[in-house]
Amino acid sequence: MTIDFKGRVAIVTGAGGGLGREHALALAARGAKVVVNDLGGARDGSGGSSAAAMAVVEEIRAAGGEAIANGASVTDFEAVQAMVADTMAQWGRVDILINNAGILRDKSFAKMDIADFKLVLDVHLMGAVHCCKAVWPIMTEQKYGRIVMTTSSSGLYGNFGQSNYGAAKLALVGLMQTLAIEGAKYDIRVNSLAPTAATRMTESLFPEELLKALQASDVVPAMLVLASEQAPSRAILCAGAGSFEAANITMTQGVWIGRAADAPEQLAARLAEVRQREGEIVPESGTAQGHLELSKAMAQIKAQ
Repeated sequence: MTIDFKGRVAIVTGAGGGLGREHALALAARGAKVVVNDLGGARDGSGGSSAAAMAVVEEIRAAGGEAIANGASVTDFEAVQAMVADTMAQWGRVDILINNAGILRDKSFAKMDIADFKLVLDVHLMGAVHCCKAVWPIMTEQKYGRIVMTTSSSGLYGNFGQSNYGAAKLALVGLMQTLAIEGAKYDIRVNSLAPTAATRMTESLFPEELLKALQASDVVPAMLVLASEQAPSRAILCAGAGSFEAANITMTQGVWIGRAADAPEQLAARLAEVRQREGEIVPESGTAQGHLELSKAMAQIKAQ
């Protein structure tokens, strides 16, 4: 199977450098027309310049591809809507959205200013919400869409000094879960990508020898799969240094304890059993929890 994007139109946010640049170049190399979106700010989100986005556009064009630059901030919904409108005017469709734009404002939670917490959520989470909302009517109308959220191991598993970033990145997985359910009948498939790569965002997190092994281009194959016509939906792929893994949010089978006065004490005593992972499931939707709990309760009633 060859993955190609001929006839497809992709929007990649934060595409002026790092992972976003690699994503844009790879999509264009496989035939997609690409909107290279980048505010051109610093790692902490300050400033702005169109130079980075234009440089990527020129790379794509020099290689024979089609691309346009856009400098909208993903935090500005009206600017995002205008970007999508310009894309439609240029190419008449939007097939792929790669939500990659992001910033860092790292500090321990005790030392973090609340404004820095909110700003990181605004860029990562609300930026993705704005972009998804802007393309959603187009994708539903054309009955085709591929959306990739950029999550992170910091959101999936936690990381010291990144409470704001981690909260935003796991929230994107929650957004993915529901959009994938709502978009299924329109063939809109929504997935998440957790990259490990040496970029401006991560250069202070790893020693030099590890940074050399973590090429941003190593993450691209996972993005291409998640954005392809054959993509899964509701998948969380992890990628870095040539390795690929899948993460899942699971639920254990648990135990039924009931409503006795000492239910808290019983739960505390059986907590290890509740957390036992044998037989755990990946729920199809949020209703799975209620179904599991009710089935255990009804089984107890019938047994009495």
